[in-house]
Amino acid sequence: MLKVSCSGQKTIAMYFEDRHDAGRQLADALQHYREMPAMLVLGLPRGGVPVAWEIARSLGAELDTLVVRKLGVPWQPEVAMGAIAGNGVCVLHHDLVARLNIADQDVDDIVSQETKELQRREMAYRAGRATLDVSGRTVIVVDDGLATGATMRAALEALREQRPARLIVAVPVAPPDTVAQLAPLADDVICLSQPPHFGAVGQWYRHFDQTSDDEVLRLLASSSE
Repeated sequence: MLKVSCSGQKTIAMYFEDRHDAGRQLADALQHYREMPAMLVLGLPRGGVPVAWEIARSLGAELDTLVVRKLGVPWQPEVAMGAIAGNGVCVLHHDLVARLNIADQDVDDIVSQETKELQRREMAYRAGRATLDVSGRTVIVVDDGLATGATMRAALEALREQRPARLIVAVPVAPPDTVAQLAPLADDVICLSQPPHFGAVGQWYRHFDQTSDDEVLRLLASSSE
């Protein structure tokens, strides 16, 4: 297995059986963080939570989640023009918005719609647990893969405001340029595979079924048992 970070090493394309397999492989690459005090692993829902669950279990760390919502292009929602996170953080790819001539009102409408969904998921996933506090902690932020990196960037900006001691990104797969763009925002970026011809996250998994809210809640609950 090839383990790489954002150091510019040559990478190869890797396939993962499913999100749990990806999490176990990422956990191997993160073992040098095992002794860090007050470690917290945050999965970006929904798909990042099964990956994060495996990492937290392997490192003996606390597991939690941070809700981030992609802002999709109005006529092609799978393409991200930005993302939002808690604390009012909004990241926009202004060059893409301008190139596609997306109207300000359309952007505002999508932000409003996704904000409502973000608030709904935050209430569901917290399930009575205390508000997330990362101050002074070593935080590993996990997703099942990155394309543009907009959701991860929004997550990092939201978390930086809470002054973690160390902020680490861990993902199974992402394009090389996305990894390079995230490097200045984190203390470390661990990415197992950086295929130059990326396509979509799901094509690097043999099984990439949608993660449900129920699975997210089950994994969060089981990590605290």
